[in-house]
Amino acid sequence: MDYLKIIGRKNLNGTVKISGAKNAALPLLTATILAKNEVNISNLPNVVDIRTLLKLLGMLGASYDHNDTDISIDTSSLDKTTATYDIVKTMRASILVLGPLLTRFGHCEVSLPGGCAIGQRPVDLHLKALEIMGANIEIKNGYIIATAKDGLKGATIVFDKVTVTGTENIVMAAALAHGTSTLINCAKEPEVVQLCEVLRDAGVSIDGIGTNTLIIEGTKGELLEFKPFEIIPDRIEAGTYLCIGAITNSILKIEAVIPEHLEAVLAKFEQMGYMILKEKNAITICPANKISPVNIVTTEYPGFPTDMQAQFMALATMADGISIIDEKLFENRFMHVSELVRMGADIKLNGTVATIKGTPKQLLGTDVMATDLRASSALVIAGLVAKNETTIHRIYHLDRGYDRLEEKLTLIGANIKRGKE
Repeated sequence: MDYLKIIGRKNLNGTVKISGAKNAALPLLTATILAKNEVNISNLPNVVDIRTLLKLLGMLGASYDHNDTDISIDTSSLDKTTATYDIVKTMRASILVLGPLLTRFGHCEVSLPGGCAIGQRPVDLHLKALEIMGANIEIKNGYIIATAKDGLKGATIVFDKVTVTGTENIVMAAALAHGTSTLINCAKEPEVVQLCEVLRDAGVSIDGIGTNTLIIEGTKGELLEFKPFEIIPDRIEAGTYLCIGAITNSILKIEAVIPEHLEAVLAKFEQMGYMILKEKNAITICPANKISPVNIVTTEYPGFPTDMQAQFMALATMADGISIIDEKLFENRFMHVSELVRMGADIKLNGTVATIKGTPKQLLGTDVMATDLRASSALVIAGLVAKNETTIHRIYHLDRGYDRLEEKLTLIGANIKRGKE
């Protein structure tokens, strides 16, 4: 098992190029199940979650030529419709094959994802929507067994709560359905928007892209002709590196990014005293004379993302005052708190609310344990300003979503090394 060793308090400076968004790439890869042609995708991030999904698609019968950030994938040869537990248990996003498999083949069996470290993420909203579209759903031996012998039917679906993967799954299901589907209370994340845009460019009529109501005219089972496309930049990776620049009080430029996707995050940096310089495809963060405390409430896009909560908590430990973070989306997304406290942070929890008393220059390096993807990045951020050496164990969590982390950090001056234990 790998670990990271960081020597903190090094001056950072330079430019970081952001990779493609993992959370956009995953649904777009599953959407190729709906294609009748070979699909060419560029700017694919080199992370474990992508490789896991490609393995699953390969097990279903797809073939692909994957070269670093580019891939050509052909799903015309798909001859299996079962996503086994061995794969799904390692990555919850595997549930995204459910909608496209069912709408294309009229039958599929997908393992239930099981537990998630950061809290409950049930798939009942996915299943309820598919049943409204005419599917027969049975849960048996830990598998979702879904059938729609005559194809899915267009329907009006109101999501009881905003769900990103639920929206993506049902958008893909509706793409090949018979009739018109109206999806209400949809997620509006940039990753959902790109999925809709790619399907629209492939021939599906979709109105309302970027809003909470989508109207989709299905193709009655006809497969789609996909055009080549490029994965959008990873806004969470960008936000993470901006936090790295902020906590080390460095001038750091983030390139290959869409600033509009980070408006809520950039507003919080400015509230904390940082100067943000925006260009068309770049953001530069400049040091703050004084790091002010901040209040954050996580919510759905375009609000402050839950995937940036842990990183800002690490940053808040350097603020001059008390910061409050209210985690509204996941009930167990504060597992990094105990590890930050081990490093000397002053953080108190009360239910979903964390109170962080800034302790500038008091963090001390020690051994800490990564518990999930974003919690892991918070420990890296803290380690970069901690005195002495920080060792982060179980960094396979980081490898799920951060492309070439040590390489990018080393290029801007960080002292970070990977080792095996």
